[in-house]
Amino acid sequence: QVQLVESGGGLVQPGGSLRLSCAASGSIFSIYAMGWYRQAPGKQREFVAAITSGGSTNYAYSVKGRFTISRDNAKNTVYLQMNSLKPEDTAVYYCNADGLRVGVSAAPRDYWGQGTQVTVSS
Repeated sequence: QVQLVESGGGLVQPGGSLRLSCAASGSIFSIYAMGWYRQAPGKQREFVAAITSGGSTNYAYSVKGRFTISRDNAKNTVYLQMNSLKPEDTAVYYCNADGLRVGVSAAPRDYWGQGTQVTVSS
C-alpha cells in the first residue's frame, strides 16, 4: 500500500519561509512526477508546483520566483521551499504523486497525501 506523508506546515509571518516535505512509502517501482497543490478555504484545489523524475519543473505563476521544488528520487521524497510568503499563500498543501507504478507491469495512477496546513499571518 502506498502512502504519501507531508510535513513542515505551520504558522509563519508574511515574508517568512517554510519548507514542506512529502515522502512516498510502500511498494513503489517508479513515480513520473511529484508535486504540490493547495486549497484555501472556500476555493478549489489549485496547482502549485511539480517536478518530474528527470528534474523538469513547473510552477504556478503566483509562486514563481518565490517557491522552489526539489526531489530526491532515491527516497521518493519531494520538497517545497517557500520563501517570501504572503497571506494569500495560506492554504492546506497537498502532495501528489503522478504516474506512480507499484510494479513494472502495473498501471500508473495518482496518489495524494492528507495535506498540511500553511498559515501566513502576522
